[in-house]
Formats: sequence, structure tokens, C-alpha cells
Amino acid sequence: MTITVETIIQRLGGPDAAAAQLGVGTEALRKWRQARAIPTRHWPAVIAATGLTLGDMPQSTPNQKGAAMSNPSVVPTGATAALVLADGSVFWGRGFGAHVAASLPAEICFNTGMTGYQETLTDPSYAGQIITFTFPHIGNVGANPEDLEAAGVAARGLVVKLDVTEPGNWRATQGLDAWLAGQGVPGIAGIDTRALTLRIRDLGAPNGVIAYPADGRFDITALTATAAGWSGLEGLDLAKTVTCTQSYEWDETEWAWPTGYGRQTSPTRHVVAVDYGAKRNILRCLAAAGFKVTVVPATASAEDILRHKPDGVFLSNGPGDPAATAEYAVPAIQGVLASGTPIFGICLGHQLLALALGGKTYKLARGHRGANQPVQDLVTGKVEITSQNHGFTVDTASLPDGVHVTHTSLFDGSNEGIACPGKRAFSVQYHPEASPGPSDSHYLFQRFAEAIEAAK
Repeated sequence: MTITVETIIQRLGGPDAAAAQLGVGTEALRKWRQARAIPTRHWPAVIAATGLTLGDMPQSTPNQKGAAMSNPSVVPTGATAALVLADGSVFWGRGFGAHVAASLPAEICFNTGMTGYQETLTDPSYAGQIITFTFPHIGNVGANPEDLEAAGVAARGLVVKLDVTEPGNWRATQGLDAWLAGQGVPGIAGIDTRALTLRIRDLGAPNGVIAYPADGRFDITALTATAAGWSGLEGLDLAKTVTCTQSYEWDETEWAWPTGYGRQTSPTRHVVAVDYGAKRNILRCLAAAGFKVTVVPATASAEDILRHKPDGVFLSNGPGDPAATAEYAVPAIQGVLASGTPIFGICLGHQLLALALGGKTYKLARGHRGANQPVQDLVTGKVEITSQNHGFTVDTASLPDGVHVTHTSLFDGSNEGIACPGKRAFSVQYHPEASPGPSDSHYLFQRFAEAIEAAK
């Protein structure tokens, strides 16, 4: 009898029972099923739990469905880069950006946005991910120093359909290729992004690496092992890797033609923003709403936050597993809640607020990433088109009494917003600041201002 990953999971009583016995998450089991193999570091636990032998352990064989070639060891003519997945699939293409023998392993996700690739690449929420852009014309407006959501690129690489062209926009100061090279980030073009996106949609987000070696030499076996050996985003706290290291003040407001960015010179209220990977445009929106903004690191305690005497506290977006970041974030948020200070959260901040209020989170199979995500406000019935970037979500069924759902996704029914009136707290899963994306939800910053005024 052939022993497969599925055989082992069923022998242990199904996914939940298997995860508990092996000390892993159900997301890890999903990836084992996808790769049809179990990483060697987990073999001892599997053998102990099942009574199987070392020789019974299922090992991967290259699966070339959706790959450019059936033989991964043969480099096609003209190929200078490869995207290698954990199951051994290889997508050959043409490299651009930084030459790397192998990028850091990452989760391969897709983004459906048609504009704003520079803002997307610098969004700290993309830490630990390689972005597949479904829109083919990426790079055509170049890069400039204004359209940044952080100091550098957060993503570990990008995958595009068409070769990057020379920029055709008056604001460009350099091409995307040169900008990425300066950031140390590789990209790969010439990929069948539709096939890759369908694969992610149907099977979930795989782990992978991009190789763009300067010498043109590829070790596909080693690259596959690197991708397969990475633990993935579940259980990973990445907020600490992207947060600021010390507190600072922010007064820049949103960009406007023809003056560019403005300054908030007469704030009326003071907000402390906890930086779990905050996008700059969120801070700009807060400043534009009339706030003096003080930004503090993700690890700030309730005492660190409240010593600034804020009128309100903002919980920012960020990367990674909220359950991992919650270890230090939840006690701080609960301390702020106990003080009665109004709270507004976005994205990871939304998830952390839910955890602090007693809810739970879980990982989505493929996540929501793009600027065309429909969300319904359950109070008004209004539908907003939103910008989103998240792989985890709040479990609506886990929310305690006193916390109610305010918004829901019209794509899959997952949670998009909560409110706890008794604690003066509310949050949304999506990005009302956009950048890139629509501005349907800018009103939420004004709602935060109104909540602060009502608390006075």
C-alpha cells in the first residue's frame, strides 16, 4: 500500500486531530497535501504518532502542472530567472531587478490591482510574500520617491506577465528595473500569471522562491528544498521586522495636484498610532483628519501608549499571523481599552482588536489582495469598493457579546469590520486610505474623529 500525506492525515483522525498530534497548524497540513510530501523535520513526530517507518514517509516528486517546461533541469532558451514552488514546479522567465541566487522563501500570492504597483510593493503588509500581479502592464509608469508606503520594498519579489518597459510618466525618476535593483529585490517576467493565479485560487497560496542568478546557473533541487522547508506565514510574527524602532511625530497630509503633499499645522486632537507595519498614507489620512499623530513601535505597552495622553489610539495594518503578534499586542490593546480611550483599527490592527476583545482569527485559503473588493456596510446597506491586502481574517462566530459585525465581504462572506460601542472601539479589515485603490471608505477617518469628540 502506498503511504500518502492523505493516508497519514486520515490515520490520525482527520486534519484537526492530526494537527494536534503532530504539533502543527492545519495550514501546514494543507501545504503538505499540496506538495504531496512532509518536510523531513516533521518525520520523527509522524513516525511516533503513526508507527510508520522512515521508508514510508511520502516525498515529493516534481509536478509540472502550469510550469513552463516538463523537465525542470533544462533551462529554456532566453530564460534568465525561475520561480520555483515547494512541490517542485518551475516557472521559467526573464529576470529583472536585483540578481539573486535565490530570494528569501515566501508565500506566493496574487494582487488584482491595475494601478499602484509601487505602493503595493512597499506596503509592509506584504512582508514574507512574493506578489503575482494579474494586471500585465507592470512597470510602465516607472518609479518615483513620492509613491512609497514605507522606506523600502516589503515584498520578497514580484511576478509579472510582460517585460518591464521604459517608464512613460512625467513623475518617474527611474525605471522599475533599476529601482528594484537598488532595493535588492528580484522580479521575474514572462510568466503565465493566469495559470499561476488559477493555481493559487484552486489550491491555496504555495511557498516559493525566485532565482535570478548573475551567472545563469540554477540548482532547482536546492531551490525546491528551500521553498518546501519554509514554515510559511502561519505562526509567524512579522510586525517586529517592519515596525519603527522609536517613537516619532507625523504631520504630512495627502497628496494633491499641483502642490503635492501638505502639512497639518493646526491639529485639534492627538492620536497615537501603533505601528505594526503602518502605511504612510494611513498616517497622512489621520493627519488630514485634523490629528496630531504620534507613532509608536509595535511592541509599545499600554503604559508607553497612554503616557502620550492621546485622545484616541490607532492600530495599524501589518504583516504576518495576528495570533503570533497578539502575544505582545493584545495586552497593550486591552490596557488601552480599559482606559476608555477610543480605538480605530485597520487590517492587522482590526484582527488584533478582535483578539483583544476575545475573538479568534484564522488563515484564508487565498486571501484578499487588490483594489476591487466589494464590502457591505451592514448598518446602512451601502456597498463600498475597497482596497485590501490580508491573508488572515476574524472568525465572526468567535466574537463575544458586546462586539458586533459592521461590514462583510461580498466575495466570500468573511468578516470586514467590527464595533464594540461599550469600549469605544471599531475596526475594519480593508484599507480605507487606499493608495492604491478607491476612496469610498475615507469617511472612516472622520468617523474616528467623531468618536473622539463624543468621548470628550
